[in-house]
Amino acid sequence: MAHVAGGPLARDFAFLAPTGAIDRRNKVSIADTTEGEIATIEAEVDAHIPAYRSAPYRIRLRDETGFLSVTYFRPRADMLKRMWPVGQKRLVSGKVQIHSGERQMLHPDHVVDPATGETPPDVEAVYPLTQGLSGRQAQRLIRESMKLLVDPDEWLDAATLSSRDWPSFASALRRLHEPKEPADVLPDAPYRTRLAYDELFLRQVALHLRREARRGTAGRAISSTGRLAEQILASIPFSPTGAQVRAHRDIAKDLAETSPMLRLLQGDVGSGKTLVAALAMARAAECGVQSALMAPTELLARQHGESVVPLLAAAGLEAVVLTGRDKGKDRARTLERLASGEIAAVIGTHALFQDEVIFKDLGLVVIDEQHRFGVSDRMKLVAKGGHPHVLVMSATPIPRTLALAVHGDMDVSVLDEKPPGRKQIQTRALPTSRMDDVIDAIARASSQGDRAYWVCPLIEESELSDLAAVEDRYEDLRAHFGDGVAVVHGKMSAAERDRAMERFKSGEAFVLVATTVIEVGVNVPEATIMVIEHAERFGLAQLHQLRGRIGRGDKPGSCLLLWRPPLSETAKERLDALRKTDDGFVIAELDYKMRGSGDILGVRQSGFPDFRFVHPDTHGDMLGAADREARLAIQRDPKLETPRGRAIAYAARLFGVDDGLGRARSG
Repeated sequence: MAHVAGGPLARDFAFLAPTGAIDRRNKVSIADTTEGEIATIEAEVDAHIPAYRSAPYRIRLRDETGFLSVTYFRPRADMLKRMWPVGQKRLVSGKVQIHSGERQMLHPDHVVDPATGETPPDVEAVYPLTQGLSGRQAQRLIRESMKLLVDPDEWLDAATLSSRDWPSFASALRRLHEPKEPADVLPDAPYRTRLAYDELFLRQVALHLRREARRGTAGRAISSTGRLAEQILASIPFSPTGAQVRAHRDIAKDLAETSPMLRLLQGDVGSGKTLVAALAMARAAECGVQSALMAPTELLARQHGESVVPLLAAAGLEAVVLTGRDKGKDRARTLERLASGEIAAVIGTHALFQDEVIFKDLGLVVIDEQHRFGVSDRMKLVAKGGHPHVLVMSATPIPRTLALAVHGDMDVSVLDEKPPGRKQIQTRALPTSRMDDVIDAIARASSQGDRAYWVCPLIEESELSDLAAVEDRYEDLRAHFGDGVAVVHGKMSAAERDRAMERFKSGEAFVLVATTVIEVGVNVPEATIMVIEHAERFGLAQLHQLRGRIGRGDKPGSCLLLWRPPLSETAKERLDALRKTDDGFVIAELDYKMRGSGDILGVRQSGFPDFRFVHPDTHGDMLGAADREARLAIQRDPKLETPRGRAIAYAARLFGVDDGLGRARSG
């Protein structure tokens, strides 16, 4: 396609994958039609029976075997008379129904004059639609875009094509839109599979080239002795895990390079990512450069502040928390000291990339829960330094193969060990009919100084849903525990949330009713019970994150999953999986298998458009092979100058991933 059929819009329609196909090859006489089946019939227009009262407009067709009525509701009679002239033959295709003993077809899909030589398609692709776009419009626009389809030079390795017996790109795309069989449009058909592999391969090419471009960028080496990091380690009452030591070593090596670091620190809930980040920030400060840690929420930023500020203080370094809540003279003074370099590190939210936040010398950017930020958000903070080193952290483990698609341009460190002292959490699933038992358990725990979270999926009762609401549950629990209950949700002001959290942390309140706002960043060692109401409505990874809020002190924890009958098989499998393991990586694999769709390959965080042809269940296993082929292609032709390299560059433009071709820098 010349620039893909004349532009992005045409490409978007050419790349619109069908959701299914209709088989119209059942060409039969009227008497041989079967109720509920799609049939294509040639018959003569016998009569028009206009609409009256509530009756629809009907057109009676006849052939040598019988009669069939074509039915329209609220039609334009003049238009129908032109479409269906009495005495002439028409080819009609649609679903046959039998009503009051009479065969009929409601609003047929196709009406064709056989005298023109046209016929309905034997097999017709069906497309996903959006408001303002009908199926007919989509098909017309796709046909127009496909007229511009040319067979470009091949960008895949010949061995890949021959070993899998795949068609060329143009043949695959044409067959997808012009299927010969309904199975031609299925995700596992060779046509869609070839196009899905193209997407995976080109995405990986772009990620690897983006990585190479970053490595070629002139940055600054932070070659510290580790003296201040050692002071932090000496101040803590435990030894770091082997995984933390390895991650720290990897980061120190990256910081010492002139090309900017881009490393992912991936670890399960409670694996100790914050300590590793603080050690990196200390190394930066030792060399006189500042650090910034950006978190997605104010709650998480302040939680990080409670951990990072004292850690850095142990090495004689000053760190501050800066969020949108900070106002007036205090904020102005913080900004002034940040600009002068007096402050070594700052922890904050999106507020950090506002224009008024100026650093003297920003050399290290740490981004927590990075999947919650878009590429543009990360770039705004990165732009405040001169090609700073970047460490991104995630407490949401993903399957290792999928990490290629999400983080293919990053180096990865995995914290797969839990720090000493983390207590065992017992997980139980209970029907909501056992709620009184749960309340009794909380009462017993509170008498021993323990605290409990109670998580609900909604903020307030909705007419559309019978799920428990936070406010309603708060009032119910207050009837049992009085002022011992606090509530936190997203509709409260930051000050209100802080007051509620402070009551819970201090022990003034021993039950915190909340939405998933407490999913990450809340650290109350005395909390030993996590109740998740309507647990069947939560995702597996989210349930695991919530469970990670307890068991942080010197007592074991209990996670109680309250479910409302009836429980679907999928929900039962999800709750059973959570009961059987607390390994975040195992849970990530299970979550991937259970969910099977959506942005599970993480493309929204990669800065690339969504996949068009890739179906995670069907095509996820090809990612490893696509990545290997992409790596080899770049090794052989890093500047894409050979004929195949030029074909790859063209394909990257075609698929909309060309921002990675040596020009974009990750952040």
